[in-house]
Formats: sequence, structure tokens, C-alpha cells
Amino acid sequence: MTTALVVIDMQQGFLDPSWGPTTNHPQCEDNVARLIGHWRTQGDPLVVVRHDSVNSSSPLHPGAPGNALVDVVAATTPDLLVTKTVNSAFYGEPDLAAWLREARLSRIVLCGIQTNMCVETTARMGGNLGFDVVVALDATRTFDLAGPDGAVTPADALMAATATNLHGGGFATIASTADLIGATA
Repeated sequence: MTTALVVIDMQQGFLDPSWGPTTNHPQCEDNVARLIGHWRTQGDPLVVVRHDSVNSSSPLHPGAPGNALVDVVAATTPDLLVTKTVNSAFYGEPDLAAWLREARLSRIVLCGIQTNMCVETTARMGGNLGFDVVVALDATRTFDLAGPDGAVTPADALMAATATNLHGGGFATIASTADLIGATA
């Protein structure tokens, strides 16, 4: 079965300190690079997703330098580039679900930023749309996040909650980069 790798929001703007003082999984970029390299070697499809914020002060706004993809992602030519303004890659342009179905791809592997935002939302929607979704958890990262009461949830706890939500809810399988490279070799 051919599997598409979907690389979500690997953009320079996530290096901006406005996202918060703490991020986790600094190896995310290296693992994304390993996945991209493996997918390219295998000849399997690569989808890159870029968040184009509608907020003009966002580092992810199309007019901001932070909208640019990180070097490892910018250095490759994807089979499909999806741009979006919301969390889910399935609400981007062009239509990701239609492209996957036209290519007869029923399985996707997700990686990128942020684990508990765009990656989780895309995984949930992918599962709801009937795709077999796998999340390369160690090829994602996120940031500490304050709740409505001001209490801060650490990035590692958010990542663990995402893994639990996706696995426990039946939306996606959680895997490591090493597992995925071995599984598709």
C-alpha cells in the first residue's frame, strides 16, 4: 500500500518566541528530514502543508518571513502543496481529501507542528473521512499552553494528551519515525 507523507506547518515562524518559551522535541526537524528522505527514496507521495495566517501580525502571515518553510522542507518539491488558514489540512487549497482519493491513497502519515493543534486536528478529520492515519509523534512538536484559568500545561503533557486522544478515540495510530521507516522499507 502506498502511503502519503503529510508534512504540516514546518515553517520558520514557529521559531518566533511569541509561541511561548518552551517547546519540546527539538529532534522534530531531524525526524521530519528523515521521513522526507525515506519517502523520496521509496518514491511515495509527499504532501507539504503551509499555514497562511489571515492575521497580519502573525509570524505565519504570507507577508511575513516566518511564513517560509524550514530549510529541510523547502529543499524538496512536494507532490502537492496545500495552503490553509485554519487548523485542518483538509480545509486547505487544493482539496487534500480529493487529491488523496484521486491518487487512490487511503493511508497517510502526519508529522509537523503543532502536535496538539494542526497535527491533531488533521488526524481527527482524516480519521473521520475514512483515511488510515498514522502520526509520527517524535516528528512533531508543540509549546506550553495556558488554559482559561491561566494554568500552563507543559508541551510534553499536551503531546501525551494528543497521543491519548488520537489512539483512544480511534482516529490514528501513533508511531515513531524509526518504526515508520522500518515499516515502509
